[in-house]
Amino acid sequence: MKPPPLYVVLLVFLPFLTIAQQNRPVATDAYMVTRMAEKFHTQPRPLDRTFSGQFFQQFLNELDGQYFLFLSEDRKRLESFRFQLDDQIRRQRTDFLDLVISIYQQRIRQADSLIDRMSSQPVNFALLDKVTAAEDSIAPLNLNGMRAKLAVLFGMAVRRGLREDLDSLKGSYSKHVSDSTEAVERIKVSNTFNRRINRLTQSPGGLSQALGLTYCNVLASCYDPHSSFFSVTEKEQFEQALGSRKFVFGFAMKEEGHGVVIDHLQPGSPAFRAGVFSEGDQIMSVQWEGKAPIDVKDAGLQEVDAIFDASNHDQVTITVKKADGTLRQVSLSKELSAGGDDETNRVKGLVLKGTQNIGYISLPAFYTDWDNSTDRNKGCAEDVAKEILELKKENITGLILDLRYNGGGSVDEAVDLAGLFIDAGPVAQIKSRDEKPYTLKDPNRGTVFDGPLILLVNGYSASASEVIAGTLQDYNRALIIGSPTYGKASGQIVLPLDTNIEMENAASMKPTDCFLKLTVMRLFRVNGTSVQRTGVQPDIMLPIPTDAVFHREADEPFALEATTIDANKYYKPYAPLPKEQMQLLAKGLLARPPAKGQASFTMAYPAYELKRLSADAVLKMENDQMEELLRGDTYLEVAFQVACHMTK
Repeated sequence: MKPPPLYVVLLVFLPFLTIAQQNRPVATDAYMVTRMAEKFHTQPRPLDRTFSGQFFQQFLNELDGQYFLFLSEDRKRLESFRFQLDDQIRRQRTDFLDLVISIYQQRIRQADSLIDRMSSQPVNFALLDKVTAAEDSIAPLNLNGMRAKLAVLFGMAVRRGLREDLDSLKGSYSKHVSDSTEAVERIKVSNTFNRRINRLTQSPGGLSQALGLTYCNVLASCYDPHSSFFSVTEKEQFEQALGSRKFVFGFAMKEEGHGVVIDHLQPGSPAFRAGVFSEGDQIMSVQWEGKAPIDVKDAGLQEVDAIFDASNHDQVTITVKKADGTLRQVSLSKELSAGGDDETNRVKGLVLKGTQNIGYISLPAFYTDWDNSTDRNKGCAEDVAKEILELKKENITGLILDLRYNGGGSVDEAVDLAGLFIDAGPVAQIKSRDEKPYTLKDPNRGTVFDGPLILLVNGYSASASEVIAGTLQDYNRALIIGSPTYGKASGQIVLPLDTNIEMENAASMKPTDCFLKLTVMRLFRVNGTSVQRTGVQPDIMLPIPTDAVFHREADEPFALEATTIDANKYYKPYAPLPKEQMQLLAKGLLARPPAKGQASFTMAYPAYELKRLSADAVLKMENDQMEELLRGDTYLEVAFQVACHMTK
């Protein structure tokens, strides 16, 4: 039986009894996470003392990884639970979590008070280097220790902000920074800290629910890095990130000055129908229903986005400042977009014109329409096929498919994408815990493009990106250029939190309040090997930029080990590609790189794309930004030259 589609993928102290009552459902959820992992996970772990110790440490790291919130005495109280969490979970108790929340609330309130005091006094930058590395990795002994650590973190944040605002300054800040500039930055940092607190306490569900979700999510992650516990909103946002439909208010935002303003309204959306918003309105506060307002007048775009992401279904009241200085309020609820308006994850194609015409397609994610999983013509493979057909009208002689920074998505889409370039046959293999390997196949005869093909990858290319790169490499169908990929060779599905569920009927289960994204299978190349931990090794290895810091699968706690299976017996590779010659060519190009901002090609969009540009200024801006990014791109320059030589 074919498996289902893959999703590859600080305040008021509350009485202890109240906390215990609020978190009783968390005990059931945690227990069900372990039972479902035992039933379905590709490599389940025993729920024992070892697991308990690791879960304990991961949870505290998640809550206080910088060691400034929990005092030494707090950690001693919590330490008694280090090897008892397995028993807590089995008996569906929350003594540990109740204690964590009560301490967390008290310390957050104290930290909030300390930050308020710091914001009223100038920062002494001479004291920022007084905390040693050893001190930074241990809990403060008392509130004075907390104050000292917070002072360092606070001062570093103020200094960082000053550097961004006054990056031309040299030498000592005490000589060059005016008191007023430092004071403004100090208040901004204080407000940022307060908003982080309010995101926990004023968002739907409040602090107790947020910590309960974190507890279950860390528990799931102790089975492997890609298993997660989801609320309804988190599950929807996960699918939206890899799909074409999203819950939206219907406005785009941008940073302007020291705040966030409305940049664009989507016709027909809730924000558009409200008749209150105009482009340029500054967002001043956000208030979820039943909660206190969160002041965002000097927040950054990322902060405001995070606040709006707290729920897809609760009503929110937004206060904006109009151009004339008046304040207006409007209450909105998100609606599911019809799809097709969001260009963030969409493919983009253009022609690189030089000695040859080479097509270029950027694919940021393997998106699909999860709500219509039976329709295989709703995702990125179909969009890439359309883009190729348009590029072929420009007489391209080769094609570059850019999978850099593509973290994956639907494996079904990766299978369909491979089918655009190879004839019918096996594409990859998957294996669940106790079953024989299952072959993912391209069932369609023929190809959409059969010319020279280049795939660009880097350390952020993962999951479904590695499936397509490994497949086309095994078939000798494409040259892989770049740096080793991430190294994720596992598949996840999102299941309702229900221990009675069976994989075969998961899609028909009733909706629940919580979900579990669980690693249920491993992915293998058609030759039987796995890219787990090691990634796909490029045919032409290019230097990694000095400013790039790649965090790979092998660096993740609890990452699965690599295994192998037999090669698919029906897999027949094509004739070998001229790898050695192209490697020599690339080596010569790297020895004589083009001047910065120069390229051996110019860029042109197909005619149909130009029509879209003339009708949509936002998309034009995105294309202009992409073009600027591509100029002087060493990876792309090498890929272009290699593609040109492969056509000769």
